[in-house]
Amino acid sequence: MRVAVAILNWNGKELLQKFLPEVVRTSSPHTVAVIDNASEDGSVQWMKEHHPEVQLIENKENLGFAGGYNEGLKSLDTDIIVLLNSDVEVTENWLDPLIEEFVSNEKVAACQPKILDQLKKSHFEYAGACGGFLDRYGYPYCRGRVFDTLEADSGQYDTPMDVHWASGACLAIRKEIYESMGGLDEDLFAHMEEIDLCWRIRRHGLRVRVIPSSVVYHMGGATLSGHSPYKSYLNFRNNLIMILKNDRSGTTLWLIWVRMVMDALSFLRFIAQGRGKHAWAVLKAHRDFYGTLSKTLSKRRKLGRAHAARSNFSAVWWYFGKKRERFDELPHPHGTS
Repeated sequence: MRVAVAILNWNGKELLQKFLPEVVRTSSPHTVAVIDNASEDGSVQWMKEHHPEVQLIENKENLGFAGGYNEGLKSLDTDIIVLLNSDVEVTENWLDPLIEEFVSNEKVAACQPKILDQLKKSHFEYAGACGGFLDRYGYPYCRGRVFDTLEADSGQYDTPMDVHWASGACLAIRKEIYESMGGLDEDLFAHMEEIDLCWRIRRHGLRVRVIPSSVVYHMGGATLSGHSPYKSYLNFRNNLIMILKNDRSGTTLWLIWVRMVMDALSFLRFIAQGRGKHAWAVLKAHRDFYGTLSKTLSKRRKLGRAHAARSNFSAVWWYFGKKRERFDELPHPHGTS
């Protein structure tokens, strides 16, 4: 089975210097490729001088996370691609369990490792933790991370299982499936595009898995800080687009209306916290969501009527209302709608 580890880079020379050598060492004999999104920090020259064994793919402009990968992956002739963030520290034999999962089950289209915090290695990391889910209102949460609460890893989630989505920080996927799904949605630019892709994958009856025997450490926020209003904007806008595009529960309009109300509460919460730029980001996200309605509805029609389940409870209510902050305190994740 041909495997390629693909790292998207944009002005991330310091991250490449820190993490790439170990990726190259632990990924042998498989291909390692760096897709550069028109960096201006000397990344390309450093790559050519220090890692000529790595396949360098140069995009002509910064195409974002989605567009950068979609364009760069065209150059890779492989069976499995692993989308790996440039700020990820890999471990010994991290790649083998992911490959074995594809070999053993042809219905598995994508999977992720257990993702721990590179800065606090005893804890799960925000972007994916030990596998992602969507609650009944489309809010993402993870085994090991519910909203802003990051759990310590004591092996409590070391059982492999099917999940709703796998993290883009380290996403292994069959290239044939990636291409047949149209890749990542470039209109999302960055954030939640992997959730959207996994939602589309599951609508075709294919499986997304987490394989905790594979472990990586993600620095997180190295490209766009969690404190960035722009990140808040992308998360609110992209979540709405994703729901309208993919939901086939029969209650999509009601779901969007509920999200409008809940996002209004988020707006007020930001105001109360003195985070005016984040509050404004919520308003801009809704404005631009409405501006994309025609295009999103067109995509929705092309995807057809197949349904992929979400959890049948509100993670927002359980977390903020009932103060259940751990994944294992939530209703069973197999309770789906």
